[in-house]
Amino acid sequence: MQRELLQIVAMLTMLIDHIGAALYPDQFVVLRFIGRLAFPLYAFGIVQGYLYTHNIQKYVLRLGLLALISQFPFMWAFDYIEVNVIGTFFICILTLIAMERTRIILLQILIACAAFLLFSWIPTDYGTYALMMILIFRYTSSYFALLLHFFLNLYYYWTGGVIYQFISMVSTIWLIWGAKARPIPFTIPRWLWLSFYPAHLFILAIIKWLFY
Repeated sequence: MQRELLQIVAMLTMLIDHIGAALYPDQFVVLRFIGRLAFPLYAFGIVQGYLYTHNIQKYVLRLGLLALISQFPFMWAFDYIEVNVIGTFFICILTLIAMERTRIILLQILIACAAFLLFSWIPTDYGTYALMMILIFRYTSSYFALLLHFFLNLYYYWTGGVIYQFISMVSTIWLIWGAKARPIPFTIPRWLWLSFYPAHLFILAIIKWLFY
């Protein structure tokens, strides 16, 4: 898959989702529908970064710093008192690192359970859903990944989530079968990819403060 294509789709669908969440939470639900496509793409990208980074310490540090930078714009834009999704991914990657430092299956399960408990205690964006998606993309593939994503969405809906979360499966289908390399005549600057999350939240927060 061409990384740039994934990044473009992920950023655009997240932006659409957050415009709906921050500025039109009740009027334009269709924006939230479109936004469901973003999360699996970001979760997949986080796992790929974990697997192929040349320096895992720097990768984790970047995630942690980005989470800290994003926290104030996140709370300002959405009026949420919870950890932003980059912070959620930061915890997920720490969980993967801890799990993969041991080959004892029982200990790996206990580490994962501890992470699930942590997410149940600390309010985070996507929380246990994010951890499950990270584990799915790390340890499964193809039909099994799609099946697990379906049951994850089913559980999410049964526990009070929105039914349109099932739309996110379109991204998983695309990642598994449809996202072939396509010629794109440009690359996404690294600074844009890294800064997009906090920057767009800050801009949305300013717009909300001035006009809504």
